[in-house]
Amino acid sequence: MIATVLLSFGVLFLAELGDKSQLMALTFALRYHWWVVLSGITVASVLVNLIAVGVGHFLGAALPTGVISLFAAATLIGVGLWTLRESLSNSSDEGAEAAPQTRSRSAFLVVLSAFLLAELGDRTMFATMALATNNNWVAVWIGSVAGMVAAGGLAIVIGVTVGKHIPERIIAVCSGLLFLYFGALTLLEAFAHGLGTPLAALLSLALPALAGAVLLLLRRRAASPASVLDHDVAEQIPAAPHEVQ
Repeated sequence: MIATVLLSFGVLFLAELGDKSQLMALTFALRYHWWVVLSGITVASVLVNLIAVGVGHFLGAALPTGVISLFAAATLIGVGLWTLRESLSNSSDEGAEAAPQTRSRSAFLVVLSAFLLAELGDRTMFATMALATNNNWVAVWIGSVAGMVAAGGLAIVIGVTVGKHIPERIIAVCSGLLFLYFGALTLLEAFAHGLGTPLAALLSLALPALAGAVLLLLRRRAASPASVLDHDVAEQIPAAPHEVQ
């Protein structure tokens, strides 16, 4: 059993390195408290790997990955748009301090749902299913959960370290654009198999690029009325009267 746990841990940890789930963990760590992100990853890993070993060991059938990928992509794109909207509204509030406690109320559910949907139908889930077919499913479940959480924890450490040196607004914008990229990539990988991973990764850049252009345009529009108002106020101030000769 110990050998199966170590095997599952190694397979899942290596499979998660550089995967979109690890990049999502890094991105979430830039926005939320590390313990919130780690808790969400842990619960999602427990659930998704329990489903994987159950399907692999008892049923031997696959889940409807197309529908799941659609929900996962919608979740990621929704989180990305919400994050960009938040960064846009906060840009006019220069003096206000961020309130991570307020964001953390829903952060756990956001992290949990995003990871749960992203992992369902992912290659790591199929790896867990394959391991559970010929091995002790309890040992596979324990090892796969530990491997997935360890990979996510590594990404969180990187995200926390990087986040200390980056302004909050830049973090919000980059996080939102990354989530849009992950959502577009999930859609293309699920419904456009003929493209291949490199081409899908390249085409997925179109959505965050478009969102970035729109965000830049909205910020310029939000800044321009202030300058026009200052100019109008300056024109309405009466000039100093000339001295009476």
